[in-house]
Amino acid sequence: MPRPSESRDRTLLVTGAAVAAAGTPVRAESLAVRGDRIVHVGTVEDARAALGGRVDKELALDGGLVHPGFVDAHCHPVMYGQALAWVDLRPERVPDIDTLVKVLREAARDLPAGVPVRGFGYEHRRLAEGRHPDCHDLDRVADDREVYVMNASGHGGVVNSHTLRTCRITAGTPSPEGGSIGHFENGEPDGQLWDAACDLLTGPAGVKIGNHGPNFHLSEPDEIMADHLLRAQEVFLAAGVTTIGDAQVSRREMETYLRAHADGSLRMRVSAYLTSALLDTALELGAVRGFGDDLFRIQGVKFYADGTLGGWTAYFPEGYAADCCHHGQLYHSVEEYAEIVRRAHAAGLQTATHAQSPYAIGMVLDAIEAAQADRPRADMRHRVEHSGLPTDEQIGRMGALGVVPVMQPQHHLRTGDGTLTAIGEMGHRYNPAGHCADAGVPVVFSSDAPVAPPAPLEAVAAAATRRTVLGTVLGGTSLRLPVAAGLHAHTAAAASALHREHAVGALAPGMLADFTVLDADPLSVPVEELTSVRVRETWVGGARAWAAAGR
Repeated sequence: MPRPSESRDRTLLVTGAAVAAAGTPVRAESLAVRGDRIVHVGTVEDARAALGGRVDKELALDGGLVHPGFVDAHCHPVMYGQALAWVDLRPERVPDIDTLVKVLREAARDLPAGVPVRGFGYEHRRLAEGRHPDCHDLDRVADDREVYVMNASGHGGVVNSHTLRTCRITAGTPSPEGGSIGHFENGEPDGQLWDAACDLLTGPAGVKIGNHGPNFHLSEPDEIMADHLLRAQEVFLAAGVTTIGDAQVSRREMETYLRAHADGSLRMRVSAYLTSALLDTALELGAVRGFGDDLFRIQGVKFYADGTLGGWTAYFPEGYAADCCHHGQLYHSVEEYAEIVRRAHAAGLQTATHAQSPYAIGMVLDAIEAAQADRPRADMRHRVEHSGLPTDEQIGRMGALGVVPVMQPQHHLRTGDGTLTAIGEMGHRYNPAGHCADAGVPVVFSSDAPVAPPAPLEAVAAAATRRTVLGTVLGGTSLRLPVAAGLHAHTAAAASALHREHAVGALAPGMLADFTVLDADPLSVPVEELTSVRVRETWVGGARAWAAAGR
C-alpha cells in the first residue's frame, strides 16, 4: 500500500458499478478520490468535476457494488495467522478423535524433530465421542515433543503428556486464578488447560497475563510472526475487511504490528486493545489516547469478566443446564474488576470487556456505572465483547450508559446448538441483536477470528436468519436483525465502536478511501444467497490492497 506521502495528490475515479453512498439506500454512480480520501460520491460527471478534470487512474468496473470496507471490531489477526499455520481441526475436517490423531500424525511427519505439533479449531461437542481429547489421545501423535490442540473458542485446549511434564503440571498443581487445569477421576492431569492456565504454555520468557485472560500469545521468531500477520491480512482483505480492532494485544502483537508498520507490510488499519495485564504499563507511559496514526493506533484496554460459552467457562452461578454442579468462572472478583475498570476510565481509556453470561454482563455494567459516577466522562463508548446473553433489562442499561455490545453472529451460527445443550432454553437468546436494535442500542458485528473466519456477509446472514449450521433456528423473529442493519453493524457502527466513524465505515467526502467491490448488491439478493456474494477487490486509502485472481 503506498505511503501517504507517495499518493497525496494522486486522483482516482471509480465508475461502472453502483456505489453505496453514506446515509441513503439510493446508489450513486461514481466515487472520486484524491490521495487517500474520498472527495465526492455522486454522478460520474460531478465526480470528474470534483477532481478538477484530472484523473490519474480510472477504475472502470463491470457492475457490482462499491461498498464501504468492512470493519471487524473484535478479532485477533496475529493469532488467526498463527492458527492458519497450524493443523486444521475444524468439525468439517475432524469428526472424531481418531481422525484428529490421524491428521496430527500426518502433520508431525513433515516437521523437524522437536518442533511442536499444534492444531486449532476442534469442537468437542461435535466430535463423535462428545468429549475433549485427552493427553493420552495426543500421546498417540507424539511422546517426544509438544502436542497442543486449541479449542475453537481460543480459550484453551489439550496438551500431551510430554507437555505436561515439560510444564511441570502434576496432580498437585493448583488451577490458577481465572483458569483451570483438567483432571482424570484419579486426580492426574488430563491435558486440558483453560483460560489463565494457558500461561503455563508460553515458557519462562514468554508473555504472561495471569488472570487477565486466556493466554494464546505463543511467541515465535520475528520472521515467522511477520508471516502470520501477512497470512491473516490476506484473508481479511479478501473478505473486504479494511479496518480491525485487535481485541487482545500483548508485546507479541505490538512488536509484530510495529515492525509491519515500519516496513510497509501493514495493509489494513488496526485499532489495538491492550490486554488489561498491561494496564499499569499503559498508565505509566501515558499511552492513553491519541497514540498512533490512521494505520495503527492504541484505542483502549481489553478486560475479561467470565469465560467462554464454547468451552463452558462462561459464569453461571446457578450452574449449567447440562451440569448443575458446573458454574464456569470469573477472571476477577467483582471488587477487583470494578477497580481496574475505574482506573482505565479515569485515565480516558475505552474499555472492552469479554462477558457472556447475564451475571458477567451485569458485573460489567455495574463497574462502568460506578466508574462514570466517580469520574464523569462523555462519549467513552465502553464495550461489552460478545455480550452473548444480556437480559432485556441489561440491554436497556447499555443504552442508558452509552455502552456498546460487540457481537459475533457467526458464533451462534457455529455453536448455537452446543449452547442450547449447555445452558438450555436461555440459549435461544444468544446474540439478541434484534432486541438491542429495538432498544436503540447500537449493534456492532465482528468475527472474533480465529474463532470464526472473517466473513462479514456470513455474519450478516446469520443475524438475519439465526439458523445454526445444524439447521436449528434460535429464538423468535424479534431477535433477528435485517440485512441492511447488519451491514451497518459491520461498517459504520463498528467504526463508531472503534471511535473511527469520522474516517472509516462509510463512503462520503472526507472519509478515508477504504472500499470493497462486491459482485452483487447484498440488499438485492435473498438472504439465503448472501454468502454467495463475492469480493472482487479491496482498496485501502485509495490503493488496491487485494484483488481476486484474474482481476
